[in-house]
Amino acid sequence: MNPLERAGARPGPQFTVRFDGREIEALPGQTVAAALWTVGVVAWRTTREEGRARGVFCGIGVCFDCLVTVDGRPGLRACLTPATPGADIRTQEGTGHDD
Repeated sequence: MNPLERAGARPGPQFTVRFDGREIEALPGQTVAAALWTVGVVAWRTTREEGRARGVFCGIGVCFDCLVTVDGRPGLRACLTPATPGADIRTQEGTGHDD
């Protein structure tokens, strides 16, 4: 059964965000992490030293593994950042700043 039906949820209409140039659909109230997970994206940051892939680890904003760049602003935690219509979400490499 669809979890939205099971919970009796009635979210508003989907909207589009862009992730690394790819259009994806998100629902009102979803975080960036939830929107990415929904379409099968589980990693969206690389570590500074070794370039290892990272995504959500704790899911509550404590660990900073899920950092993304949204609308040019690096260092946002995907697990806490709401997805907004038209947002431009980018994989973050290292700190997200030109090092």
